[in-house]
Amino acid sequence: MDVKAPAATPVRVPSSPPSRANGTLFAALGVLSFSFSFPGTAWALDGFGPWAAIGVRGVLAAVIALAALLLCRVPIPARKDWPALAVVAGGCAIGFPLLTTLALQTSSTAHSAVVIGALPMATATIAALRTRRHPSKVFWAAAATGAAAVITFTLAQNHGAPTVADLYLFGALLVCAAGYAEGGRLSARMPGWHVIAWGVVIAAPVNLAVAALALQHEPVHLTAKAVIGMAYIAAISQFGGFVVWYKGMGLIGVARASQLQLAQPLLTLVWAVLLLGEHLSPAVPLTAVIVLGCIVVTQRARAS
Repeated sequence: MDVKAPAATPVRVPSSPPSRANGTLFAALGVLSFSFSFPGTAWALDGFGPWAAIGVRGVLAAVIALAALLLCRVPIPARKDWPALAVVAGGCAIGFPLLTTLALQTSSTAHSAVVIGALPMATATIAALRTRRHPSKVFWAAAATGAAAVITFTLAQNHGAPTVADLYLFGALLVCAAGYAEGGRLSARMPGWHVIAWGVVIAAPVNLAVAALALQHEPVHLTAKAVIGMAYIAAISQFGGFVVWYKGMGLIGVARASQLQLAQPLLTLVWAVLLLGEHLSPAVPLTAVIVLGCIVVTQRARAS
């Protein structure tokens, strides 16, 4: 009697080194792209009013995103995905650009970068609450320490009271973290660039209305800095950067990609000095490093 050999147990083959290297490269390009967002916004404000900058940025990004969706013949998302896409639109394509642009009218790029530097930590926290997972006590301790460091920094910089710009930045931190968390959840079942593209397109009517009203009341001076800044934040910060960022996440995973994002606030501080001529007080890099350390702990605790 023939005896059948037991079925072989399938073995998961890890991603090849070239794929991992490509994924790291794409994710690093995404981080580099986002690190120029605040300087780019500051340059755009050299020639556009704050509301005009917000609206025009969103409209231009929507034109690029819609063209990409049509060119690639991307199907319309399922009905169940529209609520999450609305959160992405509200957080990443409306709320974050709106609040950070308003903040940068009176806040320095370096100061803003430190506050927004807690974004990966806030995203991890919202994602944990959204998915009803229970991170370790180490995760919550590190998240609380990072939040306390940012709050202490903002209060110390403003003689014990937050400014209106700080309130804008904290609001931007929360809405963008919510958009990132929902976008990350959606990216599990659709390409990541589809998520941000549809989010930008959904936000287009709001941004178009803002642009139409603002351009009637805010004078526009098309300086070289303003044009370059606007082109960058529309094409790269609000769309193109997400394309390479999500591509990298798809190849190396969220956990590995998040580690690269830790360098973003520090890069922005460098650009603030080199491109905008800002002066950094000792508290700025110190707080950035503390927040960086807390994010490392939260990411590792979350991954484990």
